[in-house]
Amino acid sequence: MTQTAGILPFMKMHGLGNDFVVIDERDGVQRVTDSIVCAIADRHRGVGFDQLAVMSLQGNADVHLTFYNSDGSTAGACGNATRCIARFIMDETGKSDLTLTTDRGTLLARDAGNGLTSVNMGHPQLTWDTVPLAQDVDLDALPISGAPLATGMGNPHCTFFVDDADAVDLEARGAEIEHHPLYPKRTNVQFAHVIGPDHLRMRVWERGVGVTLASGSSSCATAVAAHRKGLTGRRVQIELDGGTINIDWRDDGVWMTGPTAHVFDGLWYL
Repeated sequence: MTQTAGILPFMKMHGLGNDFVVIDERDGVQRVTDSIVCAIADRHRGVGFDQLAVMSLQGNADVHLTFYNSDGSTAGACGNATRCIARFIMDETGKSDLTLTTDRGTLLARDAGNGLTSVNMGHPQLTWDTVPLAQDVDLDALPISGAPLATGMGNPHCTFFVDDADAVDLEARGAEIEHHPLYPKRTNVQFAHVIGPDHLRMRVWERGVGVTLASGSSSCATAVAAHRKGLTGRRVQIELDGGTINIDWRDDGVWMTGPTAHVFDGLWYL
């Protein structure tokens, strides 16, 4: 979309209801500020999103991505937004394999066929200081009621396995755990239960956002945690409030596969 003075073009996308505003800065002109992020985030007076992603060019990657949460804080990773933007770049360039860079590092994306897009979210971070946590504790049984598991996926995660994820008061518990002192950078919070072999139901609270219909990095963290706990294998189907996503923890990283949607293009009047 062409830039006009005083007008900021944007795209609205979602992956399984996890929704994003995407702004293109690949021409090298920086347009996004903290105040613009917070204004666009307002679902009543702005556009609304779970995360805002900025596309730019750095090095030899097809695109570099910078992520903001709806409260204006930054996020090191956002799996569903990465998949959505990867699909956009594939459609734009005709490529079926891409290299993307984020604060998480270099990520690979590919066309998985049947309208699905896969992204390798990299290896999970499984030491207390890389999650990160405030102190050295057992990552597979944190000293928090419910003995959740800690996982880093470029951002911190706290995963509870419960009898019924749908019975959890997600708003109350999520807000409480997000700010737990064990997580110095706050945390994403997941509640999951086993449906069947390699099949989970999961609900998520995202730090800086709140309840979301889906979260890619949370899905990866939950799949990794489920395997560590002996509940599933390394390939897991996860049922989210927004739909189904498939996670495959391979030797080269955690691959996430699911649908994407480019909902509309718009103009934000500065």
